[in-house]
Amino acid sequence: MPLSAVRKIACGSGRIVAASKLNRHGIGFAGEVQREVGAVSCDCSRSLSDFRCLRTAPLKSLFTLSILLCGLIATTSAQAGEVAITFDDLPLFGGRFPAREEQTVTTRLLSGFRRHGWQVTGFVNEIQLEGAARDRRIGLLRQWLDAGMNLGNHGYSHLSLTRTPLEAYIMDVARGGLVTGELLSERGRSERWFRHPYLETGPTLDVRTRFERWLDEHGYRVAPVSMENSDWEFAEPYDDAVQRHDARQARQIRKAYLAYTGHAVRWYRDAAINLLGREPAFILLLHASRLNAACLDGLARILSSNRLTPVTLDQAITDPAYAIADRYAGPDGDEWVTRWSMALEKEIPGDALPDVPDEIAALDANLEAADPDPEAPPAPTPSP
Repeated sequence: MPLSAVRKIACGSGRIVAASKLNRHGIGFAGEVQREVGAVSCDCSRSLSDFRCLRTAPLKSLFTLSILLCGLIATTSAQAGEVAITFDDLPLFGGRFPAREEQTVTTRLLSGFRRHGWQVTGFVNEIQLEGAARDRRIGLLRQWLDAGMNLGNHGYSHLSLTRTPLEAYIMDVARGGLVTGELLSERGRSERWFRHPYLETGPTLDVRTRFERWLDEHGYRVAPVSMENSDWEFAEPYDDAVQRHDARQARQIRKAYLAYTGHAVRWYRDAAINLLGREPAFILLLHASRLNAACLDGLARILSSNRLTPVTLDQAITDPAYAIADRYAGPDGDEWVTRWSMALEKEIPGDALPDVPDEIAALDANLEAADPDPEAPPAPTPSP
């Protein structure tokens, strides 16, 4: 789970909409034109003679304007964004599940991925494979691979690199790839991706450099995160509501979660465009939770409404944004939009990122207090 530092002219209508309004989200304005004037239909191949009836307007100017608008709308419509979808904390995020529900959640996730054409990379904490449920939970990972998904290493026990000596951390990461590596090897593949727990890449530049050297020597590549929705903060209250058979609260949490996700996706798109002058291929972080299994269709609708096309992690990582030099060293687990902001020395509108609803944050805090994660970073201190 991340601890982000930023958490805390129209054709056919007879009127022209201000470009500043059309581009208020910084993401192009074809969709805004359509909302302002209805369906936009232009045939840019029409000759000037087709406009002879429009004697009340200067023909040359009108024709030129039509050509420009149609070209802009067609170009913008073609520029759909991309997003690679990744899931952390496999096989399952959260508390222990009854055996039947482990399978139900996994089945709902994988069937949803296939339904929406998502080729997901899931990051495994192999400590979850220990105990009497070992064979069953390894079976869940096999189902991910059988469904055409990929698996990566998320550390054996989800340690904090800020709080753990590097040698112990490396041993934990090495142990975290034993079973997953075997499962991939059975299919002629190898484990290539690593994601830092809490997105902590190293408290000092020396630690970061030494660990990244170890990753490179062992064939791993870091999986960045450039979009997230604090899903873990909603997931535990949702689990609690489901376990208490409180259907009303569970429904309210799902609704709040999807509303927040819609705001967060738009914020990340705006922030990235303000930094880069364009929209990069995003890498979205989610968790393998009951909540996401229940909300997968809603999440897919949010991505689609933002014109984000699902791609693989291998495809997204080729975006030049991920080659921006990231030299951050410190305790914070920042996602990559924040890291780009630091590297480029440009501000991002952190205050515009909506807060998780107070009632959700309070529920999550109470549950965390009752069963604290000893590795989790401390909660940020509220601003005075």
